[in-house]
Amino acid sequence: MKLSGIGRNVLACAATVGLSLGITSCGSYTVGYLWVMEGQTSSNSAAGTITGYKIDNYSGNLTEMVHSPFPAGGNNPVMGVVKPGGRYLYVLNQGDANNSVSQFSVGGDGVLTFQQAFASQGGTPVWMDISTGGDYLYVLDQVSPDSKTTCASATGMLTAACGSITVFAIDADTGRLSLVQNQSVKNNGTYLTYTSTGPQPTRIKATSSASVIVVNGDQTVTSLTVGTGGQLTVNANSTQVIDQTQTINITSMTQGGSYLYLTDAANNRILQYTISSAGVLQPVTGGQVANFVSGATPVWTLTDSANKWLYVLNQNNTSTSTSKSSIGAYQILSTGQLQQQGGQLNPYSVGSGPVCMVEDPSKQWVYTSNQDGTVTGYHIDHNQGTLQVLQHGSTFQATGRPACLVVSGITS
Repeated sequence: MKLSGIGRNVLACAATVGLSLGITSCGSYTVGYLWVMEGQTSSNSAAGTITGYKIDNYSGNLTEMVHSPFPAGGNNPVMGVVKPGGRYLYVLNQGDANNSVSQFSVGGDGVLTFQQAFASQGGTPVWMDISTGGDYLYVLDQVSPDSKTTCASATGMLTAACGSITVFAIDADTGRLSLVQNQSVKNNGTYLTYTSTGPQPTRIKATSSASVIVVNGDQTVTSLTVGTGGQLTVNANSTQVIDQTQTINITSMTQGGSYLYLTDAANNRILQYTISSAGVLQPVTGGQVANFVSGATPVWTLTDSANKWLYVLNQNNTSTSTSKSSIGAYQILSTGQLQQQGGQLNPYSVGSGPVCMVEDPSKQWVYTSNQDGTVTGYHIDHNQGTLQVLQHGSTFQATGRPACLVVSGITS
């Protein structure tokens, strides 16, 4: 008989109880922290907050932290990233004209303490990411500081101002951010404080291959090389057309090993690429896969820690009130191609209006944030790719209306 991870834990627990009189259950402990950003809506009385949870190692259960929810340090927080080591959390606030990034220190039991706010250089911040080593933070703005200049669209499909990337260096000790000037471009003898992208960018990804990938609104991607001191360099072949034959809507981007996966909500499909050392994307043969969850809007992708499985988070349609949202599971083949995971419950149900999905630091559990005010949790089987409901229930209540969520291990 082959047991799941939970089954093995239960047997181990039973053996411990049998051998040790007076012990009535396995010793649970906190294995990590999870924070849910709660953005501002007209019906959300908890706008601009962060609900924090402790993750139980044995059951995956979420317990809200003391003093939670925490003020977000800005308006309409939409996502967060954690510096490796778990000491600092950075939150992106879309509702602030300035000071769009809030820095928090992570204390005992995951309690957050606001430290300082920092301003990105452009307008309308939409996304951010942190470098693999945790040395640099990249903030993506839809409107460049030079907003009066119309951006040259590679496809001619969009006339708008260019977007921009603000690069911050992260202090190793204090976690504070300092602006990195763009030393490849000068304006009136002064280096720029930003790097331009294509028009109306929506997503940014710092890859493990020393490159930063940006999804633009004109159906292109821009690949930038990361150099000394966090400098971003735009190369001759940096901008690539994703699809010029039909309208697309790229809603997520994730890396799994040497592969990059994009979800196209307009056509309900997943696009697969390899990433060169220069960050250039090359389509995988047979790399346009129709999402097997029909009638859905894919909004997020997650590769598991072993890079064996890809999980696609689907809203049933554009309405966030439906309860038929799901996680679709795929096996990542050696070629990078995707094959539907064969579990009988695949796709797996989640709360309505899912937004983001994460895997916990102990590599046992996955969680989604849902716009119906909940978080959904599952146990992940890395061998089979299946998701199993948690022992004490898989639905947890958030304080407000969730945007994205982020996890961290115990601070070190």
